[in-house]
Amino acid sequence: MSCPICGQGADRTYRPFCSKRCADLDLASWFNGSYAVPSSESEASDDLPETPADKLERPH
Repeated sequence: MSCPICGQGADRTYRPFCSKRCADLDLASWFNGSYAVPSSESEASDDLPETPADKLERPH
C-alpha cells in the first residue's frame, strides 16, 4: 500500500501514511476544508435531531 499523500510505501505505525508528517498534512487538509463529505443542504438541515438547546426559549 502506498501513502495517499506522497506515494511512498506506508509505514505500519502511520498506516495508511508513510510518516507522521504525511498523516499531519492529511489532517490539516480536513481542518482547513480542503476535504469535505458531500451532502445536500436541505437534507442535512431537515434530518438533524432536536438538541436540548433547540428546546430552550429564546428572547424575542
